[in-house]
Amino acid sequence: MQAKPFLKWAGGKSQLLEQIANFLPEELIIGSIKKYIEPFVGGGAVFLHLAQCYKIEEFLIFDINTELVLAYKTIQNHVDELIHVLLNLQNKYLSLDEQERTHFYYEVRTQFNRQRHQVDFQKTNQQAIERTAQIIFLNRTCFNGLFRVNSKGDFNVPVGRYKNPTICDSENLKAVSQVLQRTQIYQGDFTECERFVDQYSLVYFDPPYRPLSRTANFTAYAQQTFDDTEQLRLRDFFALLDRKGAKLILSNSDPKNKDLTDDFFEIAYGNYQLKRVQAKRRINCNASKREQINELLITNY
Repeated sequence: MQAKPFLKWAGGKSQLLEQIANFLPEELIIGSIKKYIEPFVGGGAVFLHLAQCYKIEEFLIFDINTELVLAYKTIQNHVDELIHVLLNLQNKYLSLDEQERTHFYYEVRTQFNRQRHQVDFQKTNQQAIERTAQIIFLNRTCFNGLFRVNSKGDFNVPVGRYKNPTICDSENLKAVSQVLQRTQIYQGDFTECERFVDQYSLVYFDPPYRPLSRTANFTAYAQQTFDDTEQLRLRDFFALLDRKGAKLILSNSDPKNKDLTDDFFEIAYGNYQLKRVQAKRRINCNASKREQINELLITNY
C-alpha cells in the first residue's frame, strides 16, 4: 500500500499533493535529483509521496519538534512493537462509553505531559515506543486532530468526539516504516540541513505559516514561535541554498487572502517565482469557515 502521513497535522500537504506535483522541477522527472531534503517535515505528506513515486537516492528529513522526530525514529526502528502498544490503547479506548473515553483521554494526556522531562529523545527504546503510541493516540482522538503545544511545551488540545476512530493503522505504519528505512532523520533548526545540500538536491520547505489573522495562528507545533523575523531568516537561508545550486520549493500562506496590499512574500522573495494554488482551510472549529483559500508556492526555477 501507499504510505500516508501517520499523524493528522495542521497545514498538512495531502490535499495539495496534486498541485505541488505540477510544479516539481524537470530535474526530478529526468532523474538528475539525487537527494531530497525536507527541513520542516511535519506530517510528511510530500516526503512520503516523492519517496514512493520518484527514484531518489537519499532522503533526509528534519524537524525542530523533538516529539515528532522521536515518533519518526520509533516507526523507523520499532514499528512492530509500536503497533502492539497502539492496538492495546485502541482496544481499551473503543471498549469504553463516551464519558469513560473522555476520562481516559485526559488521563493519557496528563501522563504524556508529566513524563516529558524524563524522556531521552536521543534513544528509541521502550519509553520512546510508549510515547509515540501516546502521540498517535492523542492525535487520533483529540479535537480536530490537531497537534499543538503551549508555551510550556505541554500538549493542550481538548478531547474530540469520534465514534470509531482508527487509532492503530497497522498497514500504514508498516508502509511508513519501509520508506523510513532509506531515510536519515534529524532533530533541529531548519538550517541544520545546509551541510547536506548540493546541486543535485531538491529541498522542500513547509514552515509554520505566516498567520492570515491573529486568530488563525497555527504555528504552535513547538514551543518556539515563527514570526516575521523567522520568516525572513528562512528567506535568507533559501537564498543561501539557491547559491549552492539546489532546486528549492517553499510553501506558505498567501496574505492577499485577507489583505490585497500585503506584499510581504512578493518583497521577501522578489528574485524567485511565486505561484498561487488553491487549498481548503481544514482546521477551523467553525466548519463554515473552512473555505477555499490561496496558498503560495515559491520556487527558484
